Amino acid sequence: QVQLVESGGGLVQAGGSLRLSCAASGIAFKLYAMGWYRQAPGNQRELVARISTRGTTNYADSVKGRFTISRDNAKNTVYLQMNSLKPEDTAVYYCNTNWGDYDYWGQGTQVTVSS
Repeated sequence: QVQLVESGGGLVQAGGSLRLSCAASGIAFKLYAMGWYRQAPGNQRELVARISTRGTTNYADSVKGRFTISRDNAKNTVYLQMNSLKPEDTAVYYCNTNWGDYDYWGQGTQVTVSS
């Protein structure tokens, strides 16, 4: 059974930092690309960052230069370091992976950035 468990969300002032973690189980983690998505109220879920099995990364334009995605295959964990946070970064952040037709999501972690 695949499980993705996010942690690290919270309330932070604008300009602050948070680090999200996503612990994966039930998969051969090193074989899976991993991603972080977010969804703000009234908005569609959007891709924030993605990291391939080889460590290649890509980012949404809105977070480039502020967020960093990384992975630790020994710990089956993917991270999202978020710096210089803005109020518009407020959302529920979800961890994601997929394999063929199968799409897996975590339960989400709330990030709230106050102005």
